[in-house]
Amino acid sequence: MDCSTHKLYHVDGMHSRNHLDSYFSSKEDMVFGDDSLTFPMANLHYCLISDHIRGKLLIDASLGSIIHHLCSVSKFFKEIAVLKCNEHCIMEVSKWIHSHTGAFDWKHASAFIAGLEGKRDQHEDIEMRLKSSIKQVLKCNFEEENITSPVVLPLADCVVSCFLLDVISKNEEEYIKNMEKIIKLLKPGGHLLLLSLINKTYMTVGGERFHVLKYDESHVKNTLNKLGLVIDYYAWQRRRNVSDLTNYTAVMFVAAHKEE
Repeated sequence: MDCSTHKLYHVDGMHSRNHLDSYFSSKEDMVFGDDSLTFPMANLHYCLISDHIRGKLLIDASLGSIIHHLCSVSKFFKEIAVLKCNEHCIMEVSKWIHSHTGAFDWKHASAFIAGLEGKRDQHEDIEMRLKSSIKQVLKCNFEEENITSPVVLPLADCVVSCFLLDVISKNEEEYIKNMEKIIKLLKPGGHLLLLSLINKTYMTVGGERFHVLKYDESHVKNTLNKLGLVIDYYAWQRRRNVSDLTNYTAVMFVAAHKEE
């Protein structure tokens, strides 16, 4: 399929539950666990502990309705603002926060973090900690200079972004502009924790293919350096699954801070 015919996540919308079931669930036939679940959570946990990254406000701007990567984060930040590109994803996250019937089950994620924290039997406490930390779930629009307009958020101590820039950026120039808007949410000295998929050109959700910008590790590093961020930590993992749902070659995690 010609990439020009792929749908755009933030324009055409995406079925958030199909996305979660295909790439982030605990189902036996879900093959992406090493890359989409454990790699992001383990690296975020490591950086938060070893680099003493913490503060009052953390802003999360991530793909779809995912929240698993925030299980560790909630231990180190008093408030979390979650940004989503469409109403369907906001509803999915809100359903989980308020423990509504039919909410997506993230127990496998909270149990993994409980293990990392040495509290294997306390995954429910970790979920409650995260739910109480999420103070806002807001719609974001990267066409605006202030992506949360009309809401003006205070500058954050940390911004987390998982796989979002890949799907909302049609080319490298747009990727840089979108990254700059995320960095503007940070205080001087604040930290950016970024998850990316390398050499990916599409993802399939509910039988529909969505555009993903293809780039390599050097593109991410060069963009961060160009925009005034200093890279503190970098991790890379070769793809560990076989599936034609998507075509990335590796998953990458970068922790960086904004120069004061």
